[in-house]
Amino acid sequence: MFKTSLTIEWGDCDEAGIVFYPNYFYWLDSSFQRLLRARGLSQREVRKRFGAVTPIVQAHADFKSPARYDDVLDIEVTVALDRERRFKVDYRFSTGGRLVGTGHEVRAWALIDAEGGLKGAAVDPQFWAMLTAEDAVPTES
Repeated sequence: MFKTSLTIEWGDCDEAGIVFYPNYFYWLDSSFQRLLRARGLSQREVRKRFGAVTPIVQAHADFKSPARYDDVLDIEVTVALDRERRFKVDYRFSTGGRLVGTGHEVRAWALIDAEGGLKGAAVDPQFWAMLTAEDAVPTES
């Protein structure tokens, strides 16, 4: 499991003073990017090293309780192979130990051809080993 956190800013909230729901989808992706960096990767590095990208093919969120301005949102991230060519990234959002919501992304493993087109392929074993390593450093913002 990878953990990260962020402080909810004024601009993240709606008129009711709670987090505007599309921000959670941004934070899903941002948390995945932080996980990559903690493993010595980035989307650019994945493309350079493996000739691949990890497009989102599904995203989902369930909201359990509100988060508000100045709350510190703790995000737990776990990954699992979904199919040969896809993996699922699960997220758990909480603040002060209170569950705020859960979500997931299903990401495909897609190789980039010479013309820039994408073609699905089996998730690279070296990438998967790096992604699931236990030595990632948590990040905060």
